[in-house]
Amino acid sequence: MKLFIDSANIPQIKKFLDIGVLDGVTTNPTLLAKEGVDPAEQVEKILKLVPGPVSVEVLSTDYEGIVGEARRIAEMGENVVVKAPMTQDGLRAVRKLSRENIKTNVTLVFSPNQGLLAAKAGATYVSPFIGRLDDVGYDGMRVIKDLVEIFRNYSMASQILVSSVRHPVHVLRAAKLGAHVATLPPDVLDKMFNHPLTDVGLKRFTADWQELEKHLGRKLTPYRSMP
Repeated sequence: MKLFIDSANIPQIKKFLDIGVLDGVTTNPTLLAKEGVDPAEQVEKILKLVPGPVSVEVLSTDYEGIVGEARRIAEMGENVVVKAPMTQDGLRAVRKLSRENIKTNVTLVFSPNQGLLAAKAGATYVSPFIGRLDDVGYDGMRVIKDLVEIFRNYSMASQILVSSVRHPVHVLRAAKLGAHVATLPPDVLDKMFNHPLTDVGLKRFTADWQELEKHLGRKLTPYRSMP
């Protein structure tokens, strides 16, 4: 399963890139606005920093506007993916863009039917928003389960990009169901590294080493080369 970060913050993105767990980035107008800088300049920096796909969302909602804006976004880098809304105009634009070999990400998907239509329109990624479904009393993961089954049944080329992730359990369940990608807020990515037994184990190893130094009466350089 690929992991993307849902952020437009350069230090956050670089942190997880350097660790080696990041496959791509998703952004949206809200995330870019939070950075308080020129959005186009910020996107260009992210595209240069990240070797994997970077999703950039259009602001237009009509067909002509989406297509025109998408073409301008596509010119920003080879790894750019254009996010378009799950609407009739949005899918019509996705169909047009896919024929022009422009990668697309259909956003704000909330049902298997919407996901199926997005895939048929030629979306590179289909983004179900599971957290928002959970927020209003629906089982967001059920949508992922249904979409995985549908896409497998018909060998659809679109990838399921699990979005609106609230916690690490969402990631685990999505991975077990067979979703292709999950895009995570930085705080959820951070939580995936943590386990109390890991902390306990590290403290024990350190304490045992210090006890050995005390026994030998000298400071040890870990595994230095012997003469």
